[in-house]
Amino acid sequence: MGDVVIYHNPRCSKSRETLKLLEDRGVSPRVVEYLKTPPSAAELADILAKLGKSAKDIVRKKEAAEAGIDVGALSDQALVAALAANPGAIERPIVVNGAKAALGRPPESVLDIL
Repeated sequence: MGDVVIYHNPRCSKSRETLKLLEDRGVSPRVVEYLKTPPSAAELADILAKLGKSAKDIVRKKEAAEAGIDVGALSDQALVAALAANPGAIERPIVVNGAKAALGRPPESVLDIL
C-alpha cells in the first residue's frame, strides 16, 4: 500500500476511531496532527481535489464562525486560504492514499480508498 496519511486531531473521537480502524486493518498511516502542522493552501487544494469536494464541504461551521470566516462570502480559493490559516475550521479526519482521499465521517468511509 502507498503512503497513507491521516490528517488527525487526537482530541476528536472520530479522528481517533478512524486511526484505530486503519491500524486494526494493518495500515500504519503517517499521522499529521494538522492543528500543529497545518497543510498549506496548495496542499489543502490538492487534498480537496483528491476528495472530489469543494472547500465548503470540509468546513466546521462553528469553528469557522469563531475564526471570523464568512464561508458564504468567500470564493473556493479564498476559503482554502482561510482554512489553511485557521486549521481548526477544517473537518476531520481526512485520510489520503495516493490519488484518493476520504473524510472519516463515519470512520468506515475511509475503507473505500484503501
